[in-house]
Amino acid sequence: MQNSIEFKNTKIHFTTEGKGSVIVLLHGFLENFTMWNSIGRELSKKHRVVSIDLLGHGKTGCIGYIHSMEEMADAVKAVLKELRIRRAIFIGHSMGGYVSLAFVEKYPKNVKGICLMNSTAQADSEERKQLRIRANEMAKENFETLIKMSIGNLFAENMRVQLFNEIEKVRNEALKIQVRGYIAASEGMRLRKNREAVLQTIDKRLMIVGKQDPILNYKIVENEAKRTNTSLIKLPNGHMSHIEAKDELLKALIEFVKP
Repeated sequence: MQNSIEFKNTKIHFTTEGKGSVIVLLHGFLENFTMWNSIGRELSKKHRVVSIDLLGHGKTGCIGYIHSMEEMADAVKAVLKELRIRRAIFIGHSMGGYVSLAFVEKYPKNVKGICLMNSTAQADSEERKQLRIRANEMAKENFETLIKMSIGNLFAENMRVQLFNEIEKVRNEALKIQVRGYIAASEGMRLRKNREAVLQTIDKRLMIVGKQDPILNYKIVENEAKRTNTSLIKLPNGHMSHIEAKDELLKALIEFVKP
């Protein structure tokens, strides 16, 4: 079921499906609730699944020129309050993982578990921050080219020809975002802080990493998992596990959300 609420004079779009213990699915940068269609359908067989379009993405509008991870977390909280959901397991892909951690920090009593899927608790490196600044400038001048280039670079190099049609679908969804939404989210990610300590406050926690992820260095994520004593599942793909390694990912998530 699709629905929406008002948050700071903007509509926040979300979907709900199934019954039982609650799983909140948060998409990544340039994605929207549709990325979870297949996974959400499977998880909803035994759980209540809530998928939310984050600020400036999908059918959710913008509320400012910087969408901080904390502000996105507040929008998620508003949806859960509307649905009268007290506690949930959070699964966040990439940026969705950053938002999940911000939510844990602000509303720890509402979180039963967290899965960082192709995501990290670390802040951006200085190199990544500079890349975001340059990308934001390019977004103002040549947005379509930026999006087409960015989406392809999320996949493992050896998968790009094989998954051509799937990559095109992701590109088409990403092109629906407004330039303002792109820049606001990018700035929010650039300014986010390290939340490794926050991650460790949740007993039920998991990290999922692709060994060929072009965005997140596999070894750095592996060391982060060791440092924070977080369970780690290694998949053979790039940054888009839900497409590149769908069956393995689904198996891991079904196991993770078990009581």
